[in-house]
Amino acid sequence: MFEKSTKSYTDLLGKTNRIVEHTTIKGDIDSIADFRLDGHLIGNFTSKGKLVIGPAGSVTGDINCQNVDVEGRVDGKVFVEEILSVKAKATIHGEVSCGKLAVEPGAEFSASCVMKTAGKQALLENGK
Repeated sequence: MFEKSTKSYTDLLGKTNRIVEHTTIKGDIDSIADFRLDGHLIGNFTSKGKLVIGPAGSVTGDINCQNVDVEGRVDGKVFVEEILSVKAKATIHGEVSCGKLAVEPGAEFSASCVMKTAGKQALLENGK
């Protein structure tokens, strides 16, 4: 009559992690869930979800994610499988590899950039 839920506690609450302003983390973050960073990360960030770097947020290190929205600052290598969205107040310095790139006017984008889609990448790996 009553079914037990197989969802975990975090599934019921939503799956977004958050680091607030005036918080600094030194080290690597590896997350399967979405993440919002309004503080500072000195280290690498890896996620199968989406990373949002707020206006006060910054990352000094490498980022490897499904999707990334940047309003703050990034110094390092950025690998995005799908869409990298760079907002007007954002600053990116380093190397970028992404599926699609959206840059708003006013953004500071000082990076080498390679755009790859999954289909193109598979063709390149198979030598076609």
